[in-house]
Amino acid sequence: MSLSNQSFSLPRRQRSQRSVGSGPRKFVFGGFISLLLFGAIVPRLSFLQITEGSLNLQRAEENRIRLIPKRPERGKILDRKGRILANSTYTYSVFVWPIAQKDEKWPQTVDVLSSILKIPETEIQERVEVEGHNSTSLVRVAQGLSFPQVVALSERMSDIVGVEIDKEAIRYYPHGELASQVIGYIGEINEEELARKQDQPYRLGDVVGQLGIESSYEQKLRGTWGGNQIEVDGAGRIVQILGQKLPIAGEDVKLTLDLDVQKAAEKALGKRQGAVVAINPKNGSIIAMVSYPGFNPNWFAKRVTEKQWQELQNRKFPFVNRAMQAFPPASTFKIATAIAGIESGKYSPNALVATSASVHGVGDWNGAGFGVIGFQTALQWSSNTFFGRVGVGTSPKILIEWAKRLGAGEKTGIDIPGESSGFIPDPAWKKEVFKDAWYPADTVMVSIGQGAVQLSPLQVSLIFAAIANGGYKVKPHLFQSDQPDDKWQTSLNLQPKTLNIIRSGLRAVVTSGTGQALNVPSIPPAAGKSGTAEDPPRSSHTWFGAYAPFNNPEIVVVAFGENTGGGGGSTAGPIALKVLEAYFKSQKK
Repeated sequence: MSLSNQSFSLPRRQRSQRSVGSGPRKFVFGGFISLLLFGAIVPRLSFLQITEGSLNLQRAEENRIRLIPKRPERGKILDRKGRILANSTYTYSVFVWPIAQKDEKWPQTVDVLSSILKIPETEIQERVEVEGHNSTSLVRVAQGLSFPQVVALSERMSDIVGVEIDKEAIRYYPHGELASQVIGYIGEINEEELARKQDQPYRLGDVVGQLGIESSYEQKLRGTWGGNQIEVDGAGRIVQILGQKLPIAGEDVKLTLDLDVQKAAEKALGKRQGAVVAINPKNGSIIAMVSYPGFNPNWFAKRVTEKQWQELQNRKFPFVNRAMQAFPPASTFKIATAIAGIESGKYSPNALVATSASVHGVGDWNGAGFGVIGFQTALQWSSNTFFGRVGVGTSPKILIEWAKRLGAGEKTGIDIPGESSGFIPDPAWKKEVFKDAWYPADTVMVSIGQGAVQLSPLQVSLIFAAIANGGYKVKPHLFQSDQPDDKWQTSLNLQPKTLNIIRSGLRAVVTSGTGQALNVPSIPPAAGKSGTAEDPPRSSHTWFGAYAPFNNPEIVVVAFGENTGGGGGSTAGPIALKVLEAYFKSQKK
């Protein structure tokens, strides 16, 4: 029986007939009891209102206030003419409120999200746990939602808790795989990266550049997060916006790349494994840089699918920029040998050297030699025995010193990560590694760019640039700068007579030697040098370096084919030609 539905009356007590002491004693006793009760209640009220007041207020605020972060739009990456190489587009993303885990609907929420988004439940839970179950910030669990996914989630909103669907900017690369290793890609920051960047304003769910320009210019590109602080009711519906901080977009980064030349270089290289570098010899600005195979950076702006991942696995090192990796440079290195021989004073520019079928066991490529010839003819026909004898006559010490002065065996300092330093062997290295002495045959192999000599196409382009620009080593770079040319140059103090004889030899390569593929009217007069590096049991590597116009060079191009087979002039030469044609065509626009 319910007590609230009954009425009760207590039996009346008869009034006491005793009166002695009943008045004052009653009031004293009542006052004493009141003091005891007041003494017990006041401390409890003080504890609740003062000691736990701020904590209870915080809990109340957490139950009604949410922070919805707004990711900034990442800065654009542009080519030298302002054309877009990387931009942002908007897509739908799903966020969850970690504190909603305490709701009885949370298991159902995770199940619905997992089913619609095709994400494992454990992954959703892990993302929330990293942020913390009491967090009032929203945690992204998926982005790049398709329209059907948005509709499906919207229809289930009454069945799930703590879920927000919102638009946000994601990275977009309009040219797909074009210059992928140069531009790079972005990826969501993981716990390990977050720990390394704890002194920087990164947060869970943020994206960070992972390669190329996206990585090296991350701080310029990333921008600053904003967000809305909102009040919600018990059902999670927005009541009002309490505050707003607009995100600040990242800075645009303008590169020295020319989109037209880059496209032509990628088309010219085609499906051959290898690289192409086009550089301004006066200041080191990169006009084009190609490496094949590459990848599609758009895949990483969203969640990589199993099919995409498998395709990447089937490619041979698609994230490696071969333009900055080292390979035997073959006869392109003979330019360095010529410089060392003449600058050392061991040989005059007009010196004549007898060639033969072989020297110190290293054969000439034609099997017979070219008779007694000078530097110009030796470069024209790429005689191994000529440069082998010059290298031995100069001495390995001086030869190696000049190779290093030209940049061999050290990183160029280009402004993207992943560069190889290359390698120049010397007697100390051979003794340490092989426990053997250095022989004249070792010097011959260095002189012709074979054996353990390793240079990247980028490093080779700097050797050609030094001849083209009048004897300066330039620092390659991709970020467009207003600095004058001489700020990128370091003088090699080459004698004019050294430059003149090498230039004449490189011009003869094109007019009547191994590089006649470039002796065409579609480009200004050019100079160049071919190279073919043996790599048994695999097919040979092929090289061709060139610059034009011959009298006032504007561009150096180095084309490299990794295990393509054939000769440098016949395989890599036509690739270089297509790049030169595209450059001079673009200059007329």
